[in-house]
Amino acid sequence: MSDNTKDLPPAAQRALAEAAERRRKAEADAKDMPKELGGREGPDPARYGDWEKKGIAIDF
Repeated sequence: MSDNTKDLPPAAQRALAEAAERRRKAEADAKDMPKELGGREGPDPARYGDWEKKGIAIDF
């Protein structure tokens, strides 16, 4: 942990350490996923509700 977290309470230090570990795990998991061929760029439309590609609204 950095020096500016030493003045935080122990519970806050644990929370920051746990969050950092979750970020490291998420980044490692993302690297293990196979690359999608022919997929969309940007955020997942199922998660963010953006069903538009090149100005045309699409549905499935």
